[in-house]
Amino acid sequence: MFGNAKLPWLRTFLALPNGIPSHDTFGRVFARLNPEQFQQCFLAWIQAVSVVTRGQVIAIDGKVLRGSCERALGKAGIDMVSAWATANHLVLGQVKVDDKSNEITAIPKLLQMLEIAGCIVTIDAIGCQTAIAQTVVDLDADYVLAAKENQGHLYEDIKGLFDAAQEVNFKDVPHAYAKTTDKDHGRLEIRQCWTIADATLVDYLRNRASWPKLQTIVKVVAERRLNDETTIEARYFISSLDGDAQRMLAAVRGHWGIENSLHWVLDIAFDEDHHRVRKDNGPANFAVLRHIALNLLKQEHTVKAGIKAKRRKAGWDEPYLLKVLCGPGK
Repeated sequence: MFGNAKLPWLRTFLALPNGIPSHDTFGRVFARLNPEQFQQCFLAWIQAVSVVTRGQVIAIDGKVLRGSCERALGKAGIDMVSAWATANHLVLGQVKVDDKSNEITAIPKLLQMLEIAGCIVTIDAIGCQTAIAQTVVDLDADYVLAAKENQGHLYEDIKGLFDAAQEVNFKDVPHAYAKTTDKDHGRLEIRQCWTIADATLVDYLRNRASWPKLQTIVKVVAERRLNDETTIEARYFISSLDGDAQRMLAAVRGHWGIENSLHWVLDIAFDEDHHRVRKDNGPANFAVLRHIALNLLKQEHTVKAGIKAKRRKAGWDEPYLLKVLCGPGK
């Protein structure tokens, strides 16, 4: 319907001798398009139009496309792992998790596709794996990885060290500390970060030698107050960075940009979870298309509005759509 409504305008770019292709034709094309080649084109475009600066946080996380599942056939929704540049507000790349695999195997594949030298890679607990840490280090980047309770003794050892240090109020314990306080819409958020980078203390971690370039252990406590409710959550991390607590806290906080600025926007502005493309390569290819659209809309700053409103304006206003498609400064 959109294509037919815009046919005269679209013909200023495309021949379209038979008019707008049918719904089924679009479906067949995206079902058969090689998703790896499409992703390579996406990567080449991003690397040509954006610069990822050294020290920037690159957040890695996965998202299941719930609308792509086929319950009648016992087929689960596909899982896409994405890389998000927190400063640029750009998707840098994505890979589909293989049906018989998981994000642990997909993350190194994604990392190797990216230019991340000098950056800080943050990954949630599923990515706290020695092989993933090694991949990051091999790419001349640093990591901040969330420790999870069910992974050997790592979480237990880190928590034990911080518990012991806090019992004596960190007396004679080399450490760094940082705190941030944010208030917005009646909600107060207090984040505190402690880091220990003293080699003699970090050596207490069992299997420390298995973690390449591990320098620092981290504790972050997030306290949220809303009305009469207060929640407190403590999380633990390992990092190849030095013990700068302010920098560590910024990296940990920056990681949540992939949830708030990518996954949440895809659900709210693009209604991704209700997108019903299911056949063959269609779900993975349409996920890349949404990432392209999101990147273009994020980089368009002349209209002060949310992504959903910008999408609507691009549908109504052809000069604005052209401005979005051409990118900043065009």
